[in-house]
Amino acid sequence: MSAARDVVERIAKALVDHPDMVQVSGHESEGEVRIALTTKSGDLGKLIGRRGRTASAVRVIAGIAAEREGQRATVDFEDDDRANG
Repeated sequence: MSAARDVVERIAKALVDHPDMVQVSGHESEGEVRIALTTKSGDLGKLIGRRGRTASAVRVIAGIAAEREGQRATVDFEDDDRANG
């Protein structure tokens, strides 16, 4: 696991109402880590924030964590339609 993935998961679980519904998956290849963050639709708004400011901050922090390992990070935010019930 990458440090960037761990940081994103920790931040996401701290921000949402349903931390048990947060799923973080990562794919590493050739100096890049792609992180997919999935949660309930209502919690997704909290992760994105007003005008995307929270999402931007999460991406910056993930980038810093990845850079420390010589990688680049990309974070994608997704809602889980199955979790809406």
